[in-house]
Amino acid sequence: MNGLEASGPATAAPHADPDGDPFLRTRFAIPTPPVTFLRRERLVHHLDQALLTPLTMVNGAAGAGKTLLVADWTETRGEPVAWLTAEADQGCGMFWAYLLQSLRAAGVPLSAAVGFPAGASLVDRTLLARLAAELSERDRPVVVVLDEYDRVTGPEIAEQLEFVLHHSGRGMRLLLVTRTEPLLPLHRYRAAGAMTEIRDAELAFTPEEAATLLAAHGLRLPVHTARSLVERTRGWAAGLRLCALAAQGSPDPETYLKEFEADRTTVADFLLAEVLKRQSPETQDLLLRVSVLERFCPELADALTVSGDAASILAALHRENAFVEDLGHAWYRLHPLFGEILHAHLRVWSPGLEPELHRRAAAWLRRSGSLAESLAHGAAAGDWEFTAGALVEELAIGRLFTGLRRDDLADLFARMGPEATGPATDLVRAARDLSRGDLERGQTHLRLAERSLAGERLPTEGAAPGQVAARLSCALLETLAARLTGSPERAERAVETAGELQERMPAPLLDEHPELTALLMTHLGSARLWAGRFDDARAALAVVAGCSGEASTALPRGESLEHLALIDYLNGWLGRAERKALAAQKTAERFGLPPGAGSGLGPLVLAAVAVERNELEQARSLLDAAADPHRAMRDPVTEAGRSIATARLLLAGGHSQAALAAAEPTVAADVASPWAAGHTALVASAVHLAEGRPEEAAELLRAVPPGQVACTVAAARAQLAAGRPAAAIDLLDGLRPLGRIGPAVTVRASLVRAEAAFTAGDLTASRRLVLQALHTARRERLRLPFIDAGPWIRPLLGLVPLRGAAAGWLMPGQSPDEATPRPHDRPAEPLVEELSGRELDVLRRLARMMSTEEIAADLYVSVNTVKTHLKSVYRKLAVSRRHDAVRRARELRLL
Repeated sequence: MNGLEASGPATAAPHADPDGDPFLRTRFAIPTPPVTFLRRERLVHHLDQALLTPLTMVNGAAGAGKTLLVADWTETRGEPVAWLTAEADQGCGMFWAYLLQSLRAAGVPLSAAVGFPAGASLVDRTLLARLAAELSERDRPVVVVLDEYDRVTGPEIAEQLEFVLHHSGRGMRLLLVTRTEPLLPLHRYRAAGAMTEIRDAELAFTPEEAATLLAAHGLRLPVHTARSLVERTRGWAAGLRLCALAAQGSPDPETYLKEFEADRTTVADFLLAEVLKRQSPETQDLLLRVSVLERFCPELADALTVSGDAASILAALHRENAFVEDLGHAWYRLHPLFGEILHAHLRVWSPGLEPELHRRAAAWLRRSGSLAESLAHGAAAGDWEFTAGALVEELAIGRLFTGLRRDDLADLFARMGPEATGPATDLVRAARDLSRGDLERGQTHLRLAERSLAGERLPTEGAAPGQVAARLSCALLETLAARLTGSPERAERAVETAGELQERMPAPLLDEHPELTALLMTHLGSARLWAGRFDDARAALAVVAGCSGEASTALPRGESLEHLALIDYLNGWLGRAERKALAAQKTAERFGLPPGAGSGLGPLVLAAVAVERNELEQARSLLDAAADPHRAMRDPVTEAGRSIATARLLLAGGHSQAALAAAEPTVAADVASPWAAGHTALVASAVHLAEGRPEEAAELLRAVPPGQVACTVAAARAQLAAGRPAAAIDLLDGLRPLGRIGPAVTVRASLVRAEAAFTAGDLTASRRLVLQALHTARRERLRLPFIDAGPWIRPLLGLVPLRGAAAGWLMPGQSPDEATPRPHDRPAEPLVEELSGRELDVLRRLARMMSTEEIAADLYVSVNTVKTHLKSVYRKLAVSRRHDAVRRARELRLL
């Protein structure tokens, strides 16, 4: 009998397959979900779309819950579903015989005219045509579920199935449950919107669903426990159920689910049997070897296996949903649990191989430019000379101080033992110790590295930059050590050396590590600031504060802004100091820098500013926040800033002796700082004045290094208190001009002059000077100088127009809204470069809507000069139009 005749009409439905064996009814049986099965309505709703599209595919890994999901969904249908569980290596005749029988078992009436396959491997096209024709005439579509369709590998079956599906029209809805992409022309169905898909990502349990599933197993655990389990299992259904079953027998289920060892559970048995052992020996070897990697590409896998065909193996594993996830761009990773299990079995089956695999991975990743991963594998291999050498030679030692992964790097190198030797390992130890504030050990390791490098010749031009990078790393650490020890000249020499070495480094490598220059300039700026060289310090710090917003430079950028804020505070510009300190804070928040990163100078400056405004509770809160016990790195500038803020707060609160004790910085330095010494003298002199000893106060201030304007003003006040007004005025007259000195100093100078005039009986001059001080102080909300002035000023503040100038911000009875700075009063970004006096003149006239010609005439300058000033104003305010310049200036309280 030929195939055509056998496929013709039959008189009755067959009761045996083409080989004459009875049909296996288990292949038509819809699985029954267990009592602990969790129906997830979101997936049921999605499957309901199967009635709207000809083709539906539920595609997921082994144990993803595909079959139970579809089986449960069939119950919600309320109508018969033709179910067939596919088998491997069956011919097309056998496949269609079983499919026809599944339709009949579901109650779908098929006429005898449809026929029956001639043999296990044969099916006539006319049978398929008759089947499609009968299905197309149905009033309601029949749903056909083909479970485990990934077992069907014959392309002819896929072609025949697509033929029937296409010509059945609305009469058939095909639902495939599979681990792999079927050979059907899926692209056509997707393009036409004729396909419903549910994949692994959607099949994965959410933390809330996992918590409900655990509860169904009698485990009522918090959602955060379920969330950690979902992260570890990637929401894999079988893994969650197996873990839940295992946890039922544990006395502490919550701890078990947090700490279970995947390789010693039924999860391991499932994955090994269902995934690993189904692969060829070559594929099993590849999976075991790549288990040491977080992610991998074919080339990296080949480096670990030396086989050369990883690309095809990985692509096939991904297609088969064999727990190999595609990350895109030809990169893959193992499912976390699968990776854990394979890793554990690698150690058992191939002891001693793991370090070699890590070493190969480290070398390949370094060549490919993936430094962070290379370091991790080098450390895992225990090859510290390679790991430290890679960090130093790639010019990345600055990453131990800055960037978002500095804590990870510190933890990584914390495992490095004393047996690792060489310049690179000594440099890493020095960096690690200096970052933790261990100055003595850090400098010891730095000297060891320098001595090792001193015996090596610098490579010639064009040679490998490894030695140059090591010397450049030395220079960076030397600059940091100079900052921490308060040694400005040492910092200058180190930065000069670094500049010479940078010229010998490849430009692309330098460009990859902008944090190097940022750290150098920040440390240099801090050392210069300590020495009182404010202009030089500002020049170095402004370079960093104005650099591009990369994560690797966020920390030095913030520190530079904080140091610039301190310079402004010391010069008496409270508003500028506040804006820069707040900008530093926002930089840390924007890049998510960890708590304790940097020196913590910003909150100290803000606290000192709050004291000057007599906002003592705010100052106390800021100081408490700045007292971070985890902040290890302490440099003289920051500790002096802490002393200033703490001592002034105590002094303002009337705690004189405590203020004296807090006035001295607690960190020793190689050279004395003039402004730190001046600060100590200011506090001590204020205590003497408060206790009625003006002569002692004046004598104390005579020993202050020259150039400390605030100390000169305080000395004038002491002279006035000692009854020598002429000497006080002489001291103040010697300070002119005060163009670069801010209101916190000039207001105090005006009040000393006002008190001298008041004492001499010149009330007109005294009122004029107090009014001038009020107008200057109002913009900065500067209150403390008026409180410290003494009782003589109180009657004057009640006079008109002084009362109006003091109302709302200085006088008692002001509302909180008037006394407290509002959010819109604090601009988001600072002016790193301040406007000149002439630029401010132009800006004020711009605000009065004057034209360029009118401004030129009013200032007696040329129009071109005005245009030049305008360009500079726009650049410094980061705007491009007049209106924006005026608005920005008002935000910054420049107008």
